Amino acid sequence: MSAQETAETAETAKTAGRAATANEIRDFIATEFLAGEDASDLTDDFDIVASGVIDSLGLVRLVSHIATAYRLPLDGMAITPDDFRTIAAITELIDAHSASVAA
Repeated sequence: MSAQETAETAETAKTAGRAATANEIRDFIATEFLAGEDASDLTDDFDIVASGVIDSLGLVRLVSHIATAYRLPLDGMAITPDDFRTIAAITELIDAHSASVAA
């Protein structure tokens, strides 16, 4: 396998991993905060805080879930509310910090 093929395979795996993470976070939010409601608007860039889907207590629950499910020591990380505003931002946070924890 060439270096380019190896790089493309790694990128494909990373993209699939991000999609799986985004889907797991979406499922968690839909189950915990939108039980019985239409979750079709819950796209990767939907603002879950400004829309009122998650309030401050909900953010605490979400952060706890992320710390547990992804084994991330969030208490020692520099995080901001914007890191939890969208599924895309949450996925990026998990991806970036999972790589640093694994290193």
